Amino acid sequence: MKKLVALIRDRRGATAIEYGLIAALIAVAAIAAMQGLGNQLNTTFGNVSSNMKAS
Repeated sequence: MKKLVALIRDRRGATAIEYGLIAALIAVAAIAAMQGLGNQLNTTFGNVSSNMKAS
């Protein structure tokens, strides 16, 4: 019974899950930001390529 009570009172598992969720949210935000930046770079390089062909 003492082991069960100790297991219920242990908060290390909950803290690890919280840190995992925070890391996942940061990863999603980073992926979204990089995807937007990638689209801008693709457009920029496309414009440069078009202008070089026109010259």
